[in-house]
Amino acid sequence: MADNRQPPPGFVLFCAQLRLPGYIVLVELQLENYAVIESVAVEFAPGLNLLTGETGAGKSILVDALALLMGEKASPEVVRFGRERAVLTAVFEVESGRETTVDRILEHNGLDHTDSHLILRREVAAKGRVFVNNQPATVSVLRQLAPYLASIHAQNESLACFGAEARLVLLDQFAHAELESLAQAFDAWKQIKGRIDELEQGEQDQLRLVDLWTFQKQEIERAKILPGEDDRLEAEKRVLANAEKIHQSAMVAFDLLYEGASSTATSLRAAQKHIEELKTYEPKFEEALVLLESARISVEDVGASLRDYAGGIESSPEHLAQIEDRLALLDRLKRKYGPSLEDVSKLGEEVSRKLSEIENKDEVLGELRSQLSAAGKKYLELARATSKRRYDAAKKLERLVEAEINDLAMKSEFRIEVTGGDAEDEWTRSGFDQAEFMISTNPGEPFCPLDQIASGGELSRIMLAVKVSMESGAPKKAAAVQRTLVFDEIDIGIGGRAAVAVGKKLKSLARSHQVLCVTHLPQIATFADQHYLIEKQARGDRARTSVRQITGNERTEEIARMLSGAKLTETSLKHAEQMLKANA
Repeated sequence: MADNRQPPPGFVLFCAQLRLPGYIVLVELQLENYAVIESVAVEFAPGLNLLTGETGAGKSILVDALALLMGEKASPEVVRFGRERAVLTAVFEVESGRETTVDRILEHNGLDHTDSHLILRREVAAKGRVFVNNQPATVSVLRQLAPYLASIHAQNESLACFGAEARLVLLDQFAHAELESLAQAFDAWKQIKGRIDELEQGEQDQLRLVDLWTFQKQEIERAKILPGEDDRLEAEKRVLANAEKIHQSAMVAFDLLYEGASSTATSLRAAQKHIEELKTYEPKFEEALVLLESARISVEDVGASLRDYAGGIESSPEHLAQIEDRLALLDRLKRKYGPSLEDVSKLGEEVSRKLSEIENKDEVLGELRSQLSAAGKKYLELARATSKRRYDAAKKLERLVEAEINDLAMKSEFRIEVTGGDAEDEWTRSGFDQAEFMISTNPGEPFCPLDQIASGGELSRIMLAVKVSMESGAPKKAAAVQRTLVFDEIDIGIGGRAAVAVGKKLKSLARSHQVLCVTHLPQIATFADQHYLIEKQARGDRARTSVRQITGNERTEEIARMLSGAKLTETSLKHAEQMLKANA
């Protein structure tokens, strides 16, 4: 992939006109040997990019591939049969001239970034590889980047999106709730509570624990462990166990370098004498004499070091046995309390603290209860502030979602109920709230939980309404980045007037975002700014899927096919022309 890419004509102008606070938009997706695709490259553009094709053509393949580039788990089964690997590449155009979260993620992971583009490449094979801007990276980096690149909404996502945990996550995202401090406060409170529970255990259990802790403390203290002692003793053991070989090697080397009749030092001294004689006739050998003198001194220094080292080696079976016994003791402690000596020492300190607390139980409990009260107050303060933020955000979001739902041909009322008390048994790292999405699909009908009353088509439209509201209604941070929004057949279960409403909503959303959408409905396809046809054809004995942009008559024929099936009729073609004109 070339590194000198430029944004497509009008692309930067498009983003500037929208006054986006920072854009990162998908401009190209390349797939090689992926599923039924041999090789395909698709260039995307601003606005609404719609992908259509016959059932079984592989319309969702591009979305699945993009999900892998966002860090989804990969399986070798997606590699085209008979090939060793699949290669997926995505190119994103990035706003230049300002630092973004993406820049910071790349810098944190030691990756270079440029002012104009971001290239992600993933090779799926037995041993897959990841590259970011042509530099080796990891799937973890892709997952870190994903939230700032593309938001993918799959066709089976509706029910999962409205689960209890997902509802609260959606609300927190809309409210920009900061949960890290709340989670830390909960952890601190729970840790103190755990220490109190431990001290308040039954007398019999407590006595049994005291006996165990006392034994552990005494066993560790008797060992008198020194930091790094095991590594030092292992090195000493290796020397003692091989003392004879080490002494012999050192002395042989000493003899060759310094002591022997034909040693290196002797040879160098003899050579010096001859070169001194040469120097009387040829002065240029003065430098050679200096070099030889330096070499001789170095050789003699090494020889002396070897001699001194050999002289210090003592073969002591008694000392070796002592070291082996000490190492055996340390290994036993590491197996029981380890895995490292540092862990053993930490455990000794921990049980000493626990024993001290038991001995001063009443005093310690009083101090811990005071700390628990303070930690609980801090948690409640943060949790109540978060709850209020959620409540305020819920009121705003429900109004936005209800308006969007009614724009999608559903005369319904929508509510978000934030419930939960501040009782300790309801405390969690994310607070004590629950969020329930409620809907009344007909005037005068009571509100019921969304997943109990809405049909599949209604859920698809509600999910789109929620996503649109999340993208367009949430307060924007200064460093916010516009992502590519991908919808994979979220129009399942709808048709007619509802399909037209969904098409209009996607078109509206595409005025401020790049939108990619896989659809099987002609009503929606007619709203496309760019229309891509996905086809599967048999060539020889293999099936191959291709993707190409269609315009003009080809697009009219594809809309007509979606209306009437494989056989085109004059009526379907005229209908297609009318729909395209109406929704242009």
